[in-house]
Amino acid sequence: MSRRVVRQSKFRHVFGQAAKADQAYEDIRVSKVTWDSAFCAVNPKFLAIIVEAGGGGAFIVLPLAKTGRVDKNYPLVTGHTGPVLDIDWCPHNDNVIASASDDTTVMVWQIPDYTPVRNITEPVITLEGHSKRVGILSWHPTARNVLLSAGGDNVIILWNVGTGEVLLSLDDIHPDVIHSVCWNSNGSLLATTCKDKTLRIIDPRKSQVVAERFAAHEGMRPMRAVFTRLGHIFTTGFTRMSQRELGLWDPNNFEEPVALQEMDTSNGVLLPFYDPDSSIVYLCGKGDSSIRYFEITEEPPFVHYLNTFSSKEPQRGMGFMPKRGLDVSKCEIARFYKLHERKCEPIVMTVPRKSDLFQDDLYPDTPGPEPALEADEWLSGQDADPVLISLKEGYVPPKHRELRVTKRNILDVRPPASPQRSQSASEAPLSQHTLETLLEEIKALRERVQAQEERITALENMLCELVDGTD
Repeated sequence: MSRRVVRQSKFRHVFGQAAKADQAYEDIRVSKVTWDSAFCAVNPKFLAIIVEAGGGGAFIVLPLAKTGRVDKNYPLVTGHTGPVLDIDWCPHNDNVIASASDDTTVMVWQIPDYTPVRNITEPVITLEGHSKRVGILSWHPTARNVLLSAGGDNVIILWNVGTGEVLLSLDDIHPDVIHSVCWNSNGSLLATTCKDKTLRIIDPRKSQVVAERFAAHEGMRPMRAVFTRLGHIFTTGFTRMSQRELGLWDPNNFEEPVALQEMDTSNGVLLPFYDPDSSIVYLCGKGDSSIRYFEITEEPPFVHYLNTFSSKEPQRGMGFMPKRGLDVSKCEIARFYKLHERKCEPIVMTVPRKSDLFQDDLYPDTPGPEPALEADEWLSGQDADPVLISLKEGYVPPKHRELRVTKRNILDVRPPASPQRSQSASEAPLSQHTLETLLEEIKALRERVQAQEERITALENMLCELVDGTD
């Protein structure tokens, strides 16, 4: 009698667990826009969720610790004139988030560490270049201030957020609506999927398609693609009979899939979240009430089913915490933020271990918050892998760092104007203020004033040098 050999894997027993009720975020009116984005973005400091808003688009940003019922008057980030379709935190600054909207613009926002008193309405910069709605955002994984946006005009634009300039515009590659865009680990290549059913690998700096595969999934419904650690492409899509399907592809040989598996007959688009440290991909279907997860390895059948986390309520969207935001003391290898109609619920994925010690095999060094390159270096052709950090002592997010935008104008040497306050603290009703908030605002203003004074001193010194030089 032959015995069935069980595949050895440290992730075979990973299990998911929803957080207790008091750890959820209640009373949030999640956006009802019909768009296939995650509607949620999370980092080690903040949780951001696209919400319903009258007269334009908005999203809410909550400190991770602010669980429980959210006040209905909690300040929102509002500035778009149309619904917000996608949001993405900057990987190199936990206080900076970008938002894309139906109004054709991309806005980049600075989120303070303290709770603002009123809505944040002034972005650090507004990026205007698309002619139709913008539905996809993705920051470059290793270069500072490089942001990708893709719109309904079938154009991908790469921006330098630090100057507000367009670095590159890829406008002749996609003949139809772009469904997904993903960077590889060092940001040298893009994988895109499009309504024309073609999966493309693009070198953005050469504006060139280096490999493509038509009908990686034969169905007409949207396809998604992400790069894996080994440079393969993991895809989700639909068969001709509208069954959901996953695939693994080698871009050097696109003729045959490395793996292809049919899943089920649900019609929700599967959003893949890939963790390169463990090489586990988590599939979250919009409207599903489950998260399936698979381990991708170099041995057949290459994509190994691990387990399914199931709950009663369907998900409206999903946020995926970067590795540096996880609790390593509890062997947590992934954390999701599941959106319901009126709340957001954390779901923790854990590897069961008896020891309380740091588990080196679960937590290899992981990308930290420091960029490896400047935008200009990347544009000139340089590539660099992410700057890695160890999670052994746990990760502490750095203090608030301001994003400075320098519009390139060599004639303008005036100090940047400080943002106008629509209402002074003294005019605002005192009931809105806590002592802590006031102190934080005063501290932030003092820092701003100090920076302005330093700038004035520097300019005065330059002026003196120029005057001395002309004498």
